[in-house]
Amino acid sequence: MSVVSPRELRLAGLCYLAIIALGLWAETHVRGSLVVPGDAAATAERIAANPQLWRLGLVADLLMQLLDLPVIVVLWRLLRPVNETLALTATFLNLVQTAVLVANRVQLLTTLDLLTSPAIAAAFLPGQREALAMLAVQLHGQGFGIGLIFFGFACVIRGWLIARSGLLPRALGWLLLVAGLAYLLNSFALLLAPAFAKLLFPAVMLPVLVGELAFALWMTAGKHRLAAAAAGPMSGATRLTPPP
Repeated sequence: MSVVSPRELRLAGLCYLAIIALGLWAETHVRGSLVVPGDAAATAERIAANPQLWRLGLVADLLMQLLDLPVIVVLWRLLRPVNETLALTATFLNLVQTAVLVANRVQLLTTLDLLTSPAIAAAFLPGQREALAMLAVQLHGQGFGIGLIFFGFACVIRGWLIARSGLLPRALGWLLLVAGLAYLLNSFALLLAPAFAKLLFPAVMLPVLVGELAFALWMTAGKHRLAAAAAGPMSGATRLTPPP
């Protein structure tokens, strides 16, 4: 059986914390300060005046996806003894999310090229470039929401496995499961009712932050109950025995 050492779990936890920090910085400090909702001209002016900040946000996004890979591997090894099929399903869902988000970052480069490339400036009127740049920003947001559908299902599965594993505090599993449901609610709202999604977003982010941050902090600094698992393979009954 594959066993995750406390050191590996802590390293994965540090990666998870870095993912959260990078994601928040790129979304709030970079895009939150440069993108003006509903105002293509103001957005274009801000991005064109701060191209390096826009690029740094893109680099932060890509680092976030890169750091996701060791976390995926460690969680697969950790949860595989609980239910191999579900753990593998969550792993593939997470990998699909990562692939979708990496490909989606091209929209951010498209936005920058539309606003800073002399060749493109010669081919389009200023208003056209601004509108196309804003469209690329909006498509990036929609692509991000689509990617999070896969991650939401991965969180739901992992949360259930954690709650039933007996290796981690049960509350962490339920918090992660609720975070996954919040991701799904937000992403499907973006697709089905965009106006409602804008109102829903602040409420949805609370369980997401609480669930993921609590799990990442426990991975990094918690008292890991992995010694029993290291003693030998668990039977099916033991795998599904929750902690007392």
